[in-house]
Amino acid sequence: MAGNSRRQGAMRKPGTKKGMVKGSGGQRRRGLEGKGPTPKAEDRPGHKAHRVANAQARRSAATTKDKPANELIAGRNPVVECLRARIPATALYVALGIDADDRVAEAVRLAADRGISVLEVSRPELDRLTQGAMHQGLGLQVPPFEYAHPDDLLAASGQTDEPPLLVALDGVTDPRNLGAVIRSAAAFGANGVLLPQRRSAGMTAVAWRTSAGTAAKIPVAVATNLTRELRSLAAKGLMIVGLDADGTMDIDELTLATGPLVVVVGSEGRGLSRLVREACDATVSIPMAAGVESLNASVATSVVLAEVARRRRVEGRT
Repeated sequence: MAGNSRRQGAMRKPGTKKGMVKGSGGQRRRGLEGKGPTPKAEDRPGHKAHRVANAQARRSAATTKDKPANELIAGRNPVVECLRARIPATALYVALGIDADDRVAEAVRLAADRGISVLEVSRPELDRLTQGAMHQGLGLQVPPFEYAHPDDLLAASGQTDEPPLLVALDGVTDPRNLGAVIRSAAAFGANGVLLPQRRSAGMTAVAWRTSAGTAAKIPVAVATNLTRELRSLAAKGLMIVGLDADGTMDIDELTLATGPLVVVVGSEGRGLSRLVREACDATVSIPMAAGVESLNASVATSVVLAEVARRRRVEGRT
């Protein structure tokens, strides 16, 4: 019978015979691998708890920027200006053997009055802390800026009798412009400033200094997706107006100023991005003399916010 021959080459090697094998069930037993304990609800995709956890993670990410843990404001004049403006600070570094003048004396006095630590360090150490900046023997350490959540901006507007007024920045990457915008927003009664998560300046030491301390008085929030956040604000009843050189109206026709409003300011070079422009209800331009191409972001913001504040004052008298 085939398969039973004793001739060489006609007999299968042991262990290769097909058919029943005692104790194997006809084939090699396959070990079952356990999948471990059941994952928690928040770790199971598709579960409601998983979606809630992801939403909370996105909210947390939206309130942070990838910035150093601490920054140092360098230079005698900048340090004194920040201390006068009562910018939050954790330490004042003074170089050993510094040639003291009125600014150094005032910086030390203001820091001591506010309970800020005054630390003497060597010049090489201060060079390292300020990353080689022109510190003139003084450096002021400021803590990381605490960003608000976008929802907090409307909450802040509810504390006043005026309609909400917010400023949103689309790709403004110069921290000096950011600081100046925040200063203007505070001066003209805005309720907060909204920044995109990416391609935007953050609240660095330079922005702090330019804002002259007003960043401590007005909430600054970060949106993971600026376009989506603008549409969300529009759904809540706010009108979205973008600054644009080729706007659909000029500033003299800005009748929307007296209602709930978001003023969107584009980047220094390319202006508003396409998606942000599409999210705007209108775009406004600032008339200028011939031969002048444009204003930088912070100046343009100041002009529009001043007009908004003027129109609201006039309406309040009528």
